[in-house]
Amino acid sequence: MSLYVQDDQQLVKSYLNGCEASLEVLINRHKDRVYTAVYMFVRDKYLAEDIFQDTFIKVVESLRSGNYKEEGKFLPWVMRISHNLCIDYFRKVKRKPSIVDNEGFDIFEVLKFSGDNAEQTMIKDQAKAKVKDLINQLPDEQKEVVVLRHYAEMSFKEIADMTGVSINTALGRMRYALINLRKMVTEKSISL
Repeated sequence: MSLYVQDDQQLVKSYLNGCEASLEVLINRHKDRVYTAVYMFVRDKYLAEDIFQDTFIKVVESLRSGNYKEEGKFLPWVMRISHNLCIDYFRKVKRKPSIVDNEGFDIFEVLKFSGDNAEQTMIKDQAKAKVKDLINQLPDEQKEVVVLRHYAEMSFKEIADMTGVSINTALGRMRYALINLRKMVTEKSISL
């Protein structure tokens, strides 16, 4: 069977049986999502690349040492490793990650503008900066869910698996994040 049609579980078994190409297929299959999640946390391209590489070094070490328990959850396991490495990095430098939105991304679809003139572009940029500032004021657990959901485009199940909480907890954190964002907008009379 071709490696590209095998699921993650089959590829892990194949890798453990000596097929190095299986690991390459696994990495290529998930590299975009893992890198995006790391980048959204650290907001630094070179640091994200380092943590991404460290993630897969740790994956290989864990697989080779027999520390991976197959439950059909390879990607959430890798995402949890990358998440923990990001947290470790921020603990070392004693600072918190900042959230800067990607160019052209409308957070929660609150930034809807028509036209591309300079004034509208400036208004849009100011609104994005306001939203970024509001997100940065959220408690860390809520901010984490917002980043993973809206920037890394992860499902709530994937977020729950990665952060080690239930789906209901992940959903609750998102709900409270949205409530807190609305409250901040109202209290500060911010127009978006």
